[in-house]
Amino acid sequence: MPETVIPLFPLGLVLLPQMPLPLHIFEERYKLMIGECLARNTAFGIVFFNGSDIQTIGCTASILKVLKRHSDGRLDILTHGVERFVIQDMYDRKPYLEGRVTFFDDKPEENTDACQKLTRRGMALLKQFSTFAEMQVEYGFTEPLDAKSISFVIAGCEGFSKEEKQRFLEITSTYKRLKKSVAALEKIIERTKITLEIRKIIGGNGDMAEFSSVD
Repeated sequence: MPETVIPLFPLGLVLLPQMPLPLHIFEERYKLMIGECLARNTAFGIVFFNGSDIQTIGCTASILKVLKRHSDGRLDILTHGVERFVIQDMYDRKPYLEGRVTFFDDKPEENTDACQKLTRRGMALLKQFSTFAEMQVEYGFTEPLDAKSISFVIAGCEGFSKEEKQRFLEITSTYKRLKKSVAALEKIIERTKITLEIRKIIGGNGDMAEFSSVD
């Protein structure tokens, strides 16, 4: 696979393809980095930094628009996850990190019918989760998305931890990503339903006996 060198932005989050990500750029080194990306119309790489380690697999961020330029040089930008990569080497020749990376993609998928069923189930679950979480999220798209793209939309659900999202990012099978993310989302929704029911009972001074174990 061809290799290239790209700017790296370690953050305490995981960017996935198809995922929109607004960023507030305030550090001098990243103001420089974003300025160079804007001038050259190039992307940069976001990698998950957990406080001690930088993950070697990340995703490029394409800058869609500059939302605001502050008088002191700070920037509010809107980015979009595009392409996954593996870091082969890192350099500190500039104020910000750079990485020599290899890009990768999912392997050709054979379980196409199963993927389609999972995408429909996953999108329905996402809408259900957004209702529970009282999130104003629209999962409508101007163009039809393929199963791989939808698998990343599902994997980017706010109900998943950063570590879970990182694992979804690293999977190279659309079917496996869909299967794992849909199953995980079903569990999250089931737990959310139980939590909401308990809150409703407590709020109404109801009887908690029905949740007690029966000998």
